[in-house]
Amino acid sequence: MNLAELFTHPGLGVMSTSSSDGKVNSAVYSRPHVIDETTLVWGMTDKRTYKNLTCNRHAAYLFKTSGPGFSGVRLDLEMIRTEEEGDLLATIKANTDEIVGPGAGAAVTHAVWFRVTETRPLI
Repeated sequence: MNLAELFTHPGLGVMSTSSSDGKVNSAVYSRPHVIDETTLVWGMTDKRTYKNLTCNRHAAYLFKTSGPGFSGVRLDLEMIRTEEEGDLLATIKANTDEIVGPGAGAAVTHAVWFRVTETRPLI
């Protein structure tokens, strides 16, 4: 599956993480920045998803493209690293301002890099 192509389509994404004691959190997340077919980056705030990743590097991301049917992907992820400054984070902040509204990007404090460990269809 070509992730760069898939994420050009509109759709809804949900990222799920788990705390060190197993409490699961799911949150709506935008499409990622595709570095290559096994490396994806999301902007994150200092809320529950990011906090879970600091103690458990594994996550799952589900993306359903808009429209009828069940086109999309399920991804198993492992966090590689975070960046708290740099060009990519600045781009993510600017995109957030454009999509969510002026000033919204200020809350995004991390560019979080993931390795895709498994790719599966939605159904």
